[in-house]
Amino acid sequence: MKVLVPVKRVVDYNVKVRVKSDQTGVDIANVKMSMNPFDEIAVEEATRLKEKGTATEVIAVSAGVQQSQETLRTAMAIGADRGILVQTDVELQPLAVAKLLKAVVDKEQPQLVILGKQAIDDDANQTGQMLAALLDWPQATYASKVDVAGDKVTVTREVDGGLETLTLKLPAIVTTDLRLNEPRYVTLPNIMKAKKKPLDTVTPQDLGVDPAPRLKTLKVSEPPARKAGIKVPDVATLVDKLKNEAKVV
Repeated sequence: MKVLVPVKRVVDYNVKVRVKSDQTGVDIANVKMSMNPFDEIAVEEATRLKEKGTATEVIAVSAGVQQSQETLRTAMAIGADRGILVQTDVELQPLAVAKLLKAVVDKEQPQLVILGKQAIDDDANQTGQMLAALLDWPQATYASKVDVAGDKVTVTREVDGGLETLTLKLPAIVTTDLRLNEPRYVTLPNIMKAKKKPLDTVTPQDLGVDPAPRLKTLKVSEPPARKAGIKVPDVATLVDKLKNEAKVV
């Protein structure tokens, strides 16, 4: 079974992002970049399927600038067998990414696509669902447990009321949640091995896809600063302020 894992290069989650002075976007100049955490969980899950003997090959794919090769090398250090970079400098929105991934899926013919439920930069949570719609494949989102047996995959997913279990017929799309697994620590020997693994580069034009943005960003601004809190001497004062000032009780 071939597994495809899309990964995205994002600003590292430990970095406090800054808005550009002209409010056209987020400043990423000289900012540490890393793999989207949800995608890292997806790579780990695909690697575990391979270690169990369920998957025969794990392919990592990324769409974006040339530096996304570093993200693919990280995925290969975790356990992916090879990487594919769809290189473009165009701002990629979820629909464009889904179309690019569909073209890659049509070419590679994987039986399972595992990807993070969302990216931490735009928080769109749309690519997996759009890809499933374009491919007309069954999908299971927010997976906290994945079991593959034969031509079916059973996914336990987190919903508002608790847990829901779905059984999908392969090929299928699965998006990962935080509790699915804990990604392994990438060791130096595996980083060195990843440098020797094959990494192919294609363009959207090679795949016959127009990645032009459909949406226009008008302005990016920081949220308003929170007001400082105050201390109250007793419960009666607290209740009075909640009732008469905050008007929440």
